[in-house]
Amino acid sequence: MGRAVAERLGVFGCTVVRLARTPRTTAEGVVHGAEALHGLLPAVDAVVLCAPATDRTRAMFDTRTLALLPDGAIVVDVGRGELVDTDALVREVASGRLPTALDVTDPEPLRAGHPLWQLPGALLTPHVGAFTDVFEDASRDFLRRLRRYAEGAPHRRCSSSVRMTRAGHVPALARRSDAGTARSL
Repeated sequence: MGRAVAERLGVFGCTVVRLARTPRTTAEGVVHGAEALHGLLPAVDAVVLCAPATDRTRAMFDTRTLALLPDGAIVVDVGRGELVDTDALVREVASGRLPTALDVTDPEPLRAGHPLWQLPGALLTPHVGAFTDVFEDASRDFLRRLRRYAEGAPHRRCSSSVRMTRAGHVPALARRSDAGTARSL
């Protein structure tokens, strides 16, 4: 995901500073190691989080880390909501110091009435960051599988004697759409 974000930002002439678990040099350029994060943050205009949620990355953007960003730097999370300390981010956005764009949150979905729904400077999308050039094919595949499921056909990865049950599946899909509406910056 990080490569795709870097590629898209490059089109706009952005200087992309890459960061990963371990430092290295790739065909795209230098990739800084995670230990360089705090030293890099004071010079960036935006942070786009694409990391997985692990013990090392949970709440890696806490009060201390967010404070290292310059005023006006935007925090974008398209990875996992657990990467950001939500309360710390709310304080920064509420103060007007940092705007944010979140495709994922912690918790997810955000409860009705959560401060992020109302804050100017917060843009929320309902976990739709997957809308890329591969989304159309993935959507067709999902709809094909959903149609088979609705018809009661056996799941392709199960033996013919095992059928998917309906219990719990549809409510999980419905909860996804209860996230609310996006607010603009």
